[in-house]
Amino acid sequence: MKPNGKLCWDINLVAEALKISIADSIKYFTDGRKVSFLMERRIAKEVLKGHLPSSEGASYDVITPNGKKYEVRSITRGGVYFCPSYMVGSGRKFEEEGFITKLDEIEGYVLSDVTLFPNIPFWIINKNIVSSWYEEGLLGSGTRISRINVLQKLKDI
Repeated sequence: MKPNGKLCWDINLVAEALKISIADSIKYFTDGRKVSFLMERRIAKEVLKGHLPSSEGASYDVITPNGKKYEVRSITRGGVYFCPSYMVGSGRKFEEEGFITKLDEIEGYVLSDVTLFPNIPFWIINKNIVSSWYEEGLLGSGTRISRINVLQKLKDI
């Protein structure tokens, strides 16, 4: 599968607006923890034509005009996780039941390869694809898959 599209930024305008160097802008925008806030908003508005949930604690990131819910995830140098965010990080652990519950609540994921900032490709995939990857054992610990492997799996779709 080819990317569904790209979200692009003018790196010079970004650096100028933030009053930081281009190098620092690239460093910031390729960090999934930092850029996810912006990706969620651009994907909601420009890609899915939807909106963010009223609460940051919702089990999804975007709801479309027809009520479908999507999670927005960044593909970074370290890969991408599909489990709920509360399961990722120091001192946190993966719980299969919570992951399955998440899959039951959403339509799918929007994956964006933030390592390619300022021109970030994105893919919209159905939750059934992620479920099959999980069942086949293609997702590692905590539902993490490496950048190389997820990009290959996306090509294979």
